[in-house]
Amino acid sequence: MNQTDTNAKIATAGPQLLDDQAVIERIFSHIDNSTTDLGDTVWTEPVDHYQSQERFDAEIALLKRLPVPYCPSAALPDKGSYIARKAAGTPLVVVRGLDGVVRAFINACRHRGMQVAKGSGCSRSFVCPYHAWTYNLEGNLKNIPGPEGFPGIDPEEHGLVQVSAVEKGGIVYVMQEGEISPEMLNDTLDFFTPEQEMFEHTNLTDEANWKLLTETLMEGYHIKSLHKETFYPYGLDNLTLVETFGANSRVTFPFKRIEKLRDVAPEKRRIDGLVTQVYLLFPNASVAVLSKHTSLVMLEPLSPTRSQWVVYRMINRQGDDHQISHEDARRDALFVNESGQDEDREAACAIQESVGSGANDHFTFGYFEKAIVNFHQHLAKYLD
Repeated sequence: MNQTDTNAKIATAGPQLLDDQAVIERIFSHIDNSTTDLGDTVWTEPVDHYQSQERFDAEIALLKRLPVPYCPSAALPDKGSYIARKAAGTPLVVVRGLDGVVRAFINACRHRGMQVAKGSGCSRSFVCPYHAWTYNLEGNLKNIPGPEGFPGIDPEEHGLVQVSAVEKGGIVYVMQEGEISPEMLNDTLDFFTPEQEMFEHTNLTDEANWKLLTETLMEGYHIKSLHKETFYPYGLDNLTLVETFGANSRVTFPFKRIEKLRDVAPEKRRIDGLVTQVYLLFPNASVAVLSKHTSLVMLEPLSPTRSQWVVYRMINRQGDDHQISHEDARRDALFVNESGQDEDREAACAIQESVGSGANDHFTFGYFEKAIVNFHQHLAKYLD
């Protein structure tokens, strides 16, 4: 499967997004007319929402009651594969059981609350490092050393506390309160195929509110000014396609080299490597489809002014006659970092430093920032 096939699959699964040919035609129209996709609303967001503990607590509570991406399915390749990390402030462990089913648990022993798993790995059981209480991959308590010291403890009532987890479209979704229903994932897309290979996992921490970092991903109005010597030599300033579907969005950023398709018959045009498409998965995750790799990013709020990037990178699938190498995928990822992501992160951190200065009582998002407006509209709706 090449990138075109992958994009076509994404475009036709779930919500109806533009197919590749329609995307190319719309880009050419914008280039020819010096236009871009526009919204119809100007949104003002109080700066207090980027520093308030009360607002932060409300957003954490929201993250716990929505199905949120936790990791790609490929990060749990084998029976017994697990990943332990905090999500919305809660230590979780997500594991693929011996039956192949992915389950999620609060990462806390039922004896004294010690975390039973750390980082990632593959195991047939979880053994608490404090007192060696042991749980199987279904979360059941299987062994208490010295059971005579715990009369009346019913193992069936002291398994790991399970939370809802569902795999769909190559992503594992977790919801900490309630059960994930099929309707909740109606707007999800098939981003990854079962055979797609993961080549990198990184965590980064920034001194910025998670929303400031998320906002950098959703508009091209800043490309020429912020990325003048990195992305702009290859991209187009303030020319994006913006599609919203519910609380989610897709922003398409074309490269200048898309012009080479002008003389190609529409039915033979291939968009491979000519655009970057960024999907916001409301509220705090995104998928970026690039030339040779696709990334899944979760922005975990750590405090009102501190956030963690949890990043997984997957090699894009190509035709049987051409496979993308790890080296090519890593070079593609390096271009992303050097051509904008580091500058975006620095900008968000700089904005955070000014939030409490009193210079602004709100931030303004205009017609060029349609995807950000959609994000804030839905965030306000859910919090209300």
